[in-house]
Amino acid sequence: MIKVLKSLLVLNVILFFNCKKEDISKQIKPNILFILVDDLGYHDLGVTGSTFYETPHVDKLASQSMMFTQGYAASRVCSPSRASIMTGKFTARHGITDWIGAKTGEDWRARNRHDKLLPADYIHALPKDDISIAEAFKANGYKTFFAGKWHLGGEGSYPENHGFDINKAGIDAGSPRGGFFSPWNNPKLQNKKKGENLTMRLAEETANFIKQQKDSTFFAFLSFYAVHAPIQTTESKWKKYRNKADSLGIEESGYIMERVLPIRQVQDNPIYGGLVETMDDAVGVVLKALKDNGLDDNTIVIFTSDNGGVASGDHYATSNLPLRGGKGYQWEGGIREPYFIKVPWLNTVNSKTEFPAINTDFYPTLLDLTNIPLNKKQHIDGISLKPLLAGKEINVNRPLYWHYPHYGNQGGEPASIVMYEGWKLIHYWEDEHEELYKLPSTEEDDLNVISKYPETAKALSGKLMTWLKEVGAKYPQKDSEYDKVKAEKRHLSIVNKKWPSLEKQRLEVLSKVFQPNDNWWKSKVTID
Repeated sequence: MIKVLKSLLVLNVILFFNCKKEDISKQIKPNILFILVDDLGYHDLGVTGSTFYETPHVDKLASQSMMFTQGYAASRVCSPSRASIMTGKFTARHGITDWIGAKTGEDWRARNRHDKLLPADYIHALPKDDISIAEAFKANGYKTFFAGKWHLGGEGSYPENHGFDINKAGIDAGSPRGGFFSPWNNPKLQNKKKGENLTMRLAEETANFIKQQKDSTFFAFLSFYAVHAPIQTTESKWKKYRNKADSLGIEESGYIMERVLPIRQVQDNPIYGGLVETMDDAVGVVLKALKDNGLDDNTIVIFTSDNGGVASGDHYATSNLPLRGGKGYQWEGGIREPYFIKVPWLNTVNSKTEFPAINTDFYPTLLDLTNIPLNKKQHIDGISLKPLLAGKEINVNRPLYWHYPHYGNQGGEPASIVMYEGWKLIHYWEDEHEELYKLPSTEEDDLNVISKYPETAKALSGKLMTWLKEVGAKYPQKDSEYDKVKAEKRHLSIVNKKWPSLEKQRLEVLSKVFQPNDNWWKSKVTID
């Protein structure tokens, strides 16, 4: 009898703890750690297929998470995508359709690009009427913290003006002023010691916040400036990745000509490799802080990027292959991202889904996971992914929309996109032509199937145009001063001069005697 009682007692204890783990979010408010990496491409991680970059900490986090293999950013460039995370709205709805600071209208001519269109105007600060995700959590008793890149407006529209109690380094800048090594020029983050790494400093600030708030409930948003340009690393990390490139075999050519600019085809930039690894090291610091403070079992962790990796323009840093394009482009390489959600009590370990998710979904998902009532009028373009995370299905087949009435610095064209029921239609504003792809697709020109499925294209185009009208989207306008001769001359210069110079620079960076300048911290090699 005693043995039976003991067995029942053990069974009850086991059941109790299992239930306790599953219901932890109901008993104790979960913490949230949101990690956003700038310009990180889908294939810039070991776990997503890179054989060149080494990212053990992020790979481990991914193994504990649900991986969304069709996870998307709401824009191909930074500010619009970040605004969509903050508001739960698609870009055409909140109005920030380009990176804040980009020229529009007749001012665009100052770029001397000789394009057919003048880019549309856009909102230049995160709208105050919107309830940001930080404001939503603050209103529900969360201590809110922001560290890193903001780029959603200047004075009066900083993180502290949109629900964050603490702001470390969040200003109007889209890249780190002064670079990734101290002394930097950031009024929201004081310099401590010369040569200090910005990425690691932001991780340490976040780790300190976690330690200080271990007995309360927090929403921490770590928004790295990395891996955005300038591309900088240390000499030791450059050597590591230069030698690795050598061991893997250095290709004679690293670029092909895309429609507007050359685009990188190989992952072998040792400077960028070092920058990526430092980001991974920093992620490790923050995850360790969760564990050391006994918070890892009650903290939801998000890991994602704001747009695709920079494959052309800027610093031509990485390749997104087999996805076409990269940051600034209308194809998958510009908008598909690493997209991981870790929920310890839902056992997301080693789980994957092909469900098309977008970064507007983070807002309602996090509210749902923390048992906070949804605000559907605010996060109108997002849905809760909680059922998927809990091992259930979501019976929602919704269209996803992108609107970018601008030219990308990286070669992307003004275009709008609708993705629906496995199809992707791209509408180009220069000449109103369209492309249709059946996903998954590398989106090469010969895979455009619009001639085979005209009715599908017509239906999707109609859906897209109706939606753009409903949300009051703004459109680019024809440039009356467009000069075809000047445009062709510029294009020939890119093909005959820019492209060969990029190939030369690539091999120089990979040479054993490469010396960028007197200070390895400023190891950038191009400014575009």
